[in-house]
Amino acid sequence: MMQIAPALVSLREITKIFSNGVTALAGFDLDVFAGEFLSLLGPSGCGKSTVLRLIAGLAQPTQGSVTWPGSSDTDHRGEIGFVFQDPTLMPWANVADNVWLPLRLRGMSKHAARNRIAESLALVGLSDFAKTYPRELSGGMRMRVSIARALSLRPRLLLMDEPFAALDEIARFRLNDDLLRLQSELRCTIVFVTHSVYESAYLSSRIAIVSPRPGRVVAEIQGEGPGPRSKEFRASARYAALCGQISQILLDQTAEERL
Repeated sequence: MMQIAPALVSLREITKIFSNGVTALAGFDLDVFAGEFLSLLGPSGCGKSTVLRLIAGLAQPTQGSVTWPGSSDTDHRGEIGFVFQDPTLMPWANVADNVWLPLRLRGMSKHAARNRIAESLALVGLSDFAKTYPRELSGGMRMRVSIARALSLRPRLLLMDEPFAALDEIARFRLNDDLLRLQSELRCTIVFVTHSVYESAYLSSRIAIVSPRPGRVVAEIQGEGPGPRSKEFRASARYAALCGQISQILLDQTAEERL
């Protein structure tokens, strides 16, 4: 399906070579459209996390450009929330103080931020845990805190780097559903890195499949529209077909790499 609206972020002819000589990306092109849930799927080491860091401005391309069409601003860090694979919470601080951190770094006092903190914790179902410390939480709850911290900035764009990879399947399914609900409520754009075919098929309005290193987009698959899924979706023919289509492309890429 062709996108009509201009891209929120565009990556063009990106090459990224690290100081150790490894070429992570080469000829990488990608558009991110407002309001979509875009998953980046590919083998380990193909540059997916590097793409997120380039979008966030945490790294610069060796060649190519990362632009925000239609925006005259040069610094978009204030519009971006980032959720890493590890929750990276401060163990000495309670949940509320962890959520406050990005606001505090922007000069907002805890008193001024109290409503934003409370709203962010309510969004992820942790209103009753504001005074709890990370060591007292389950892995899934710690990830919810990490998501609440990113949401405290009310980002236009939420970047997520395999946030649920270390969780058990039950917690992962629950957080998948919560994430779709949050996107629907906040109307933000999400770029989500995953290794899971099943997770990408469930969550995404679009899936970009990245080749083995040096990474480039080799296929794009249209998923479901943005928004929560019905309970029956995981057992539907549409979901099975999506998983099969994605898996076949990945297998074809593996076969080409061996030639």
